[in-house]
Amino acid sequence: MSACSGSPPDNLGVTDGRLAACPDSPNCVNSQASDTRHAIEALPLKGTPEQTQAYLKALLKDEPRALLVEEAPGYLRAEFSSKLMHFVDDVEFVVGAAGVDVRSASRLGYADFDVNRERIEQVRQRLNQ
Repeated sequence: MSACSGSPPDNLGVTDGRLAACPDSPNCVNSQASDTRHAIEALPLKGTPEQTQAYLKALLKDEPRALLVEEAPGYLRAEFSSKLMHFVDDVEFVVGAAGVDVRSASRLGYADFDVNRERIEQVRQRLNQ
């Protein structure tokens, strides 16, 4: 089953305040994207940026099949795996003074049936509670 997980791409992380652009495939969303296919609204803060990052970290810990793999001030990266085939999606959060930029992308394949978009919208709902 681990063959479906792939390796993390080398373009993850923040470069000059920006997350990696989405590939041409529809299996990625990014709050910094300008095209409608990949664009998603940034997440709101829940308190201060530090409080928001702590809250996001707690949300990730509660998510089934999610693993926090990187944490730095203002940055979180998690890997989400699908239940059956263990496909892995890389999810990144950049927490700043104006909100949380986010990128969620499938490692393998082309289409994701909007799984990445729905995941971020669920995080948004949980932040708004």
